[in-house]
Amino acid sequence: MKISHIALLPAALAALATPALAGPAADMAQAHIAAIASGDVAAITASTAPNAALHWVGGPLDGTYAGADTQKGIWTKFTTAQGEQKATVSDLAEAANPKGATVTANVVFAGKNTVKVRYVMLYTDGKLSDEIWQVDPNGKF
Repeated sequence: MKISHIALLPAALAALATPALAGPAADMAQAHIAAIASGDVAAITASTAPNAALHWVGGPLDGTYAGADTQKGIWTKFTTAQGEQKATVSDLAEAANPKGATVTANVVFAGKNTVKVRYVMLYTDGKLSDEIWQVDPNGKF
């Protein structure tokens, strides 16, 4: 049976449009973002290494926060101020090697305010060790 190359085109395009499978760090990042959106500060900090750094760039919480205990207060302020919210994630990507993994994503947290964030999360030894929360009010995501 002879199959036309044109007949295979829709299947080939569908395969290209299928998103790549996420790795373990991307799964952890999705769970972290979901915990932030739900206001579950205990879950947010449970995935954070004890000596982790949070670099919050822009907005009223701008600053660098060292350690999971310090970050607990920041996440409590943010989730309390936002109230009930929904997170929409786009352009999530993971890069990994044996030393760790970096996950980047555009995230929109929609609660009392809409907060657009370019989020970078570094995971080492299965824990969030460094994160950059770049507020991007003009982001087109």
